Parts: sequence; structure tokens; C-alpha cells
Amino acid sequence: MSQEEDVAIAFIDVVMESDHAGLELVKWIREELRNKTIRLILRTGQPGQAPEEDVIVNYDINDYKAKSELDSRKLMTSVYSSLRSYRDIMEIEQARRAQFNHRMGLERVLEATSGLFELRTLHKFADGLLTQVATLLNLDSETLLLTCNAMDAISGHIDSAEIEILAGTGQFANSPSHRVLPEHIDKLLRSALIQKRCLYEDNCFIGYFPTKGGLINLLYMDGIDKIDDLDKKLVDIFAINVGVAFENLLLNQEVEDTQSELILRLGDVVESRSKEAANHVKRMAEYCSQLALLAGLSESEADLLRRASPMHDIGKIAIPDAVLLKPGKLDEDEWKVMRQHPIIGHQILENSERPILKAASTIALQHHEKYDGSGYPANLKQDEIHIFARIVAIADVFDALSHARCYKSAWPLEEVLTEMRKGAGKHFDPELLELFIENIDVFVHVKDNWRDHDE
Repeated sequence: MSQEEDVAIAFIDVVMESDHAGLELVKWIREELRNKTIRLILRTGQPGQAPEEDVIVNYDINDYKAKSELDSRKLMTSVYSSLRSYRDIMEIEQARRAQFNHRMGLERVLEATSGLFELRTLHKFADGLLTQVATLLNLDSETLLLTCNAMDAISGHIDSAEIEILAGTGQFANSPSHRVLPEHIDKLLRSALIQKRCLYEDNCFIGYFPTKGGLINLLYMDGIDKIDDLDKKLVDIFAINVGVAFENLLLNQEVEDTQSELILRLGDVVESRSKEAANHVKRMAEYCSQLALLAGLSESEADLLRRASPMHDIGKIAIPDAVLLKPGKLDEDEWKVMRQHPIIGHQILENSERPILKAASTIALQHHEKYDGSGYPANLKQDEIHIFARIVAIADVFDALSHARCYKSAWPLEEVLTEMRKGAGKHFDPELLELFIENIDVFVHVKDNWRDHDE
């Protein structure tokens, strides 16, 4: 009884090792094994020791027979009726379990899909998709990542010669996007493209997740011993949701990339007009993103800052050439004009509801504020200055000192850092500046990378 769960009927004698061993067995089956489906028929040759009324009331049995009345005909009747009863109970139980599993399966689909909608880059989406499919199929995702070969990729259409790998595990871990796929995997993926559906072949799962825009997300996973019919139905539902999530990601990325490119080009306009060092806004964007991550900001916040920071000097577009391009020191009136560019930049951007432009508006307004309150235009100090603007202030000065301007030559790195240390707690947030200097190799690498670009 402990090992076999599908026993339909048991005839139990009352008197066995003891006068009430049978009754104790009934109690053990129902209460300790928690087996409510088996049909228990109690039989006894000594009805006085276990009166029928007391036993029926106090013990969960299905029938009570005295040995003297249990002839072959009644025995057959009891067996058939009990078997039919057991069959009906099992059908009800299976229907209940199927309904429960379906509901739980749909909950797994919704949970898995909601996680994907939160991912905002293609590679993070691909990583998340591998994990969510493993969860959906009730696989151990950690075991999957260690022992299975799995990968997520995108393709343009059926005849596309290129399938780009976005993320992978096993042999596809850290795999470059241009890696040539093994022939048998390439064949399976193209078979899914042709049939336009998910496939389950040779202990492998091939996911097919199309979008209305034409791009198709493909998933390959081996080591899948068995996927039952319910799991297949859940995956089909999941595939529709993945397609929607993937398409939304692509649309959002297109909008954000367009915004970022426009911001960079506007930054380039200001850069070229004010004779800034080449690629100033591009370096600024990378400096800011790296420092934001070091300061503990989330990846999404660091990415927002990277996209918004090139607009920090957009207000200079309204500054006259005589002031903006003057090689010498500005006089008092000229300095008043120059100090207007943060306000002008803010006014250009402030009415936008787009997160990137709203962040750019704040940066444009505050990036010349100083930590001790001596900056402009509003004499803000310390945490009154948005952390984005405090980061931009450090990045802007570092790049300005490190490169030649119309009024100065480039400074050596040690002189730049010495000068910036003087501004700790005055011009710059001291904690952010310390992080910047401690990790100066990161920022020098960005600077050198764009210098190579210039050359």
C-alpha cells in the first residue's frame, strides 16, 4: 500500500495480528497514507467484536460483510460495484487534476510572459526567454543553464541565410552572433521557419515566435526528455505572447534608438558649432553611463543617462558666435550671455513627456550647478542637484580638460585628476568623484577608444 497508489479494492479482515488489527489498518490507510480513493470492504467472522453500526460510523469504509454472507455471488457483486465506483472516482480526480494543471499552466504562462515584458534589450530578452521556457516546462533552470545546450536567435525570414544568436547556454554560452550553427541545429531551426510552428524532435524543443514586423525569434533547447500534451498547449499559448512581447521590445527599441540618434545628432550640431573636441558628446554618454553603474544606479537608469546626456549643452545653440567662439576670456556681459545656455536648453526640452527628453531637460538645466551651491543658474547644492547632473558635471570637466579647446590645449591625465580633486565637495559630489578616480582606467579606455575612432 505504501508503494502502490493504484490499488482499487481491499478486502480487510477485522481480526488479524490482534482483535482490531483490521480497523487499525483502515485508519492507517485513510489517515496516514491519505488514500481516499481505494474501496475498503471490511469482513469479519465475529460481528460482535466489530458491530456494523459502530464500524460504519467511526471508520471510513465502503462496505461491511460478514464472512457467512459473502458467498461467490455476493463477492462478485462487491468486486464489480467497487471497481465501477473506483473508476468513477478516478475519472473525477483526473478531471479535477487536469483542470488544476491547466489553470496552473496558464498561471505559469502569464508569469513567464510578464517577466519578458519587463526586459528592455534584445540580449536580456533572449536570456530571459531561455529561463522562462525552462520554468514553463517545469525544468530546473539552473540545471538547464549548466547541462543543456540552448540558444535564442532571430531571423528575418524563411530564406534568410543569417540566423543571429542572441543568447545561449552550454555550447552556445558566450557565443558570438556570427558563429556558424551546427548543421543539424540549423536544419531544425529552418524546419520550424518553414512549418511556422514550435517543434518537438529528437529530444529537442525548437521554439518559433513570430512578430507582425517580420522578424522571427527562434529558440533551440536539447535535453528535453519528455514534453506532455498540456506543456505543448502551454508553449503554444506562450509563443503568441512571446511574439507580442518581442514585437513590443523591437518597437520600443526603434523609438528609443531614433530618439537617441536625434539627440546625438543635435549634440553633434552644438559640438561642431562650439568647436568642441571631436566626439565630445559620444564620450560624455559613455562616461556618464559607466559612472552611473559604478554609483549603483540600475542598468535602465544608466542607459537613460547615456541617451540623454548628449543634450547637456543644447542651449548653446542660441548663444551668439561672438560669445561662443571667443578664444579669450569672456567679459562680464559675455559671461552673463553664456550663463543663459542651461536655461535655454531646459526651455527647449521641458515640455516633452518622453523619459529621455525629460532627463535631458534636467541635465541641461543643472549640469553647471556646483556641489557647494556656487554654480548656476539656480545655486543648487548637494542632493538638490539631480544625480544625473552631478555625474554629467564630472564627465564634462574630465573630457574638457583632457582635450584641446579653442582656448586651451589638452592636459595630461595626472594634471586633469589633480585639478578635479581640488573640486571635491566644491564643484563635484565628493563620493562620485572618488568613484570616478578609483576607476579611472574605465574612463581612460572610453577616451582612448573614441580617440582611435577620431584617427
